Amino acid sequence: MTIPSVLLAASDAATTAGATGGVSHADDGPGWLLRGVIIVGVLGAILLAWILLRGYGDSDDN
Repeated sequence: MTIPSVLLAASDAATTAGATGGVSHADDGPGWLLRGVIIVGVLGAILLAWILLRGYGDSDDN
């Protein structure tokens, strides 16, 4: 049983190798977009944690 993703990768490599000499940068995938989403998400989580926890230890009701 062959894995479809391996077949697709092999066929894509065969078509791009013949067309552009083996290197194709026209469609590198969602790398830069995914990286940006992860960075914004991490920064947002840090900001949310700071907002929610900034008054946690300042209880004067003791």
